[in-house]
Amino acid sequence: MNATTATAMACEWARIDRLANCLAESRRGQSVDEKKIEELARIQQQVDAARDNGVWRGMASRYGLEPLDSDVLAFTLAPDAEPRLGWTFQMLQSGTSVHPSAALIGEMLGLDQHAISVLHQRLDGRAPLARHGLIEGINGDIYAPLRATSKARSELLGWKAARTAPKGAIEMPVTATMEDLILPEKCLQALREYLMWIRCHDVVVGQWGAKIWGGPVALFSGPSGTGKSYAAEALAHALDWPLYRVDLGLLVSKYIGETEKNLNMLFDSTHGEPMVLLFDEADALFGKRGEVKEARDRYANMEVSHLLARMERHQGPCILTTNLRDAIDSAFARRFQVVVDFPRPDADARARIWKQHIPPKAPLAPEVDHRMLGDAVVLTGGQIRNAALHAAYLAAGEEGEVDLARIARAVWAELGKDGRERIKRNLGSLMNHLPEDA
Repeated sequence: MNATTATAMACEWARIDRLANCLAESRRGQSVDEKKIEELARIQQQVDAARDNGVWRGMASRYGLEPLDSDVLAFTLAPDAEPRLGWTFQMLQSGTSVHPSAALIGEMLGLDQHAISVLHQRLDGRAPLARHGLIEGINGDIYAPLRATSKARSELLGWKAARTAPKGAIEMPVTATMEDLILPEKCLQALREYLMWIRCHDVVVGQWGAKIWGGPVALFSGPSGTGKSYAAEALAHALDWPLYRVDLGLLVSKYIGETEKNLNMLFDSTHGEPMVLLFDEADALFGKRGEVKEARDRYANMEVSHLLARMERHQGPCILTTNLRDAIDSAFARRFQVVVDFPRPDADARARIWKQHIPPKAPLAPEVDHRMLGDAVVLTGGQIRNAALHAAYLAAGEEGEVDLARIARAVWAELGKDGRERIKRNLGSLMNHLPEDA
């Protein structure tokens, strides 16, 4: 938690402490001292100012929170941040719980009958606090204890939240950095601009009042192996956020209505969350909607339309990758905030990729020259990575060096993966190093 957030939260705890003292005195039939009322008004001004900036304002913008929602969050966080306030709540609730109930929150805030009704509405399971997983314990019982979730503690207190993958998504390892990307400058600039869309959301929307539904949504297009998923990993690393690959095979159901239900669960559980959603091979998922020939075709198009609408409203970055940009439905393509085309690497880029992926501590034969490797064979970045690792494992298994013969064998194996006939002359200068029996 930074100093600004710590100061903002300290105001919240001071306010709750004063409200608790006032309630305790009122219950004893004592009139509240005028000086305490003035002090409480002063603290309230500090709270209002703090909530108009920083983490509070960001949460209000992301989740659609009202001031009363922020009050509830502060009360439910108090026992975790300031245990003494938990003991105070327990005393005021006749020892039932250190977590405040809706009834206690309403009494401490001095809410009238109408405001109590509004409080109940804000604690409905469909309201933002519950829908976005910020509060738990909501069950319609006004005397039941309400607790802040690990997500709320993470965002407002800076506590590390336990992370579980949302249904229909798989967490991917995040090790690549923006510095690891070997791409043309125009691609790197587009990726940097996409980061701006994410990092500057609170400024452009929260402070400047821009009207944006959701997103940002990016399309990464290019041949297989050109670094699209690798770039998504690097972006997640730059944000220090997890990367989740959405597997629609886990979401799409043959039963009518189940697919939409599953999609709603995915987007509801990740809305506003600090995470990146990756929809790999989007041409297969969001391709041009087909002609309606039977009822199932019509329903399949409805599923696609529902998915597009939910993604457009989703608050958080979504990245779609495709090998066939032309296969993307034009009605969907206009919804992208950023489009990045990933080309096949040229000879200079291939040389740098070879240098990057041959293990730095591997015994390397003096004959191996990265520039020669880059010129020898036209491969994608993914193919070079696979070949470099293959050659390293050959060297380790045979207790030798990463030499041109082993690299040639590794590249030859890589060229054969697509099932097409291999021609030795496609190895270029590596052809002379390929064993006869390969």
